[in-house]
Amino acid sequence: MKILFIAAEAVPFVKTGGLADVIGSLPGELRKLGIDARVIIPNYGQIPSALRKQMVSLKKVTVNLGWRYQYCELSKLEHNGVPFYFVGNDYYYNRDSLYGFSDDAERFAFFSRAVLESLPSLDFVPQILHCHDWHTGPVSVYLHAHYGEDSYYQEMLTLFTVHNLFYQGLFPREVLEDIMELGNAYFSPDKLEFYGKVSYLKGGLIFSDYITTVSPTYALEIQTAYYGEGLEGVLQQRNRQLSGIINGIDCQSFNPATDPHIFVNYRNALSKKQQNKLQLQEQLGLPRNPDVPLIAFINRLVEQKGVDLIIHVLEEEMMSLDLQLVFLGTGEQRYESILGEIAARFPQQLSVNTYFDESLARRIYAGSDFFLLPALFEPCGIGQLIALRYGTIPVVRKTGGLKDTVFPYDETTGEGNGFTFTNYNAHDMLFTLKMALDLYENKKAWGMLVKNALRENHGWDVPAREYEALYRRLVNQQGV
Repeated sequence: MKILFIAAEAVPFVKTGGLADVIGSLPGELRKLGIDARVIIPNYGQIPSALRKQMVSLKKVTVNLGWRYQYCELSKLEHNGVPFYFVGNDYYYNRDSLYGFSDDAERFAFFSRAVLESLPSLDFVPQILHCHDWHTGPVSVYLHAHYGEDSYYQEMLTLFTVHNLFYQGLFPREVLEDIMELGNAYFSPDKLEFYGKVSYLKGGLIFSDYITTVSPTYALEIQTAYYGEGLEGVLQQRNRQLSGIINGIDCQSFNPATDPHIFVNYRNALSKKQQNKLQLQEQLGLPRNPDVPLIAFINRLVEQKGVDLIIHVLEEEMMSLDLQLVFLGTGEQRYESILGEIAARFPQQLSVNTYFDESLARRIYAGSDFFLLPALFEPCGIGQLIALRYGTIPVVRKTGGLKDTVFPYDETTGEGNGFTFTNYNAHDMLFTLKMALDLYENKKAWGMLVKNALRENHGWDVPAREYEALYRRLVNQQGV
């Protein structure tokens, strides 16, 4: 079976978020199952020169983009046994960041069409084009509108994975004809029109053969008005071709027994995890105290992640408890400022680090007792999976992938791996956190809970088998 992953980013080449981790990990796991999985991404200027030097130029292709005739230089590199292809065009991709430009509509319409134009030049013919997020939504649209009569493409299927429905790739109506070469028939509610704009993501939802998202619960949630971002009607109509598969993590990289970033390596020895805590406290400028519970928030400082809930009760209520709290991440300036001001008033309890550092993140995962994520919505979330891998107990809101991976601890049965709450409410969060802190005082129960977390497997092997089954079903049925 031959699968081509089409995405805007992939580890280790470029990364802005979890999408890159998925594209960097899942194809390799699929290849272990005998699937010929390959990847194609833009050839960004930010790709490290050491990797760029390993690329082999394959062919130059001309890409029609409305009235434009743009060049595409196709390159290839094999990394960890996975063939990666790169769509090169310096005008579009040799910039100081991946997204956020006024011509993003053109940049990713070019990428989507360049992929299709480049396929005959590749050394394999994919059966499924596995597209990811709004940047690749036009692939399925183009395949339907411009390549449907070409016998080379007629048997190809498209699978579209939504990593976060919030980001839709919305652009002015003029994009439809000027860039995508599509007539007014495509500017309608049953196609690409979305409240007067063109939605690349909607194009992927409408024209792909099948849709997945990154957790079973999120697949259900996005069919409701609360989570559907205005697209719930489309998703309800396509619910028979929609499912959720939870993401995994790279368990070789995120391994407390071998992780070179953490202070002391450990498997299940809580005493060694405690050593990580003491050295982390020292690095962060917090009092060294093995008995005080240390809570971590490692995420973007944005509304989606529930920062409002934390701030609402942080100064007057959380800081009155016997705990320490560390933030690591960047985000909205208002959140960074508020947290910085509160940290200045509580230097013995609160460490706010408004940047991102992978080594420090690993040390926080290893040294903390709790991982806090009271998200408004969370399609999958990998922070809670990493936390579990390091024996750090999640306290999360029951939504999306958090609901699918974090289960309340039951002292009677000894089952469960964390603490959850349902309502998006600051005091519900605080009540649940206090329950967690109470259990922390019961060292026997706490030890059982941590061992539960350390025993879990959230690697890519299980999701890969689910994707394999889905691919085979699609190919056997030629669409669902």
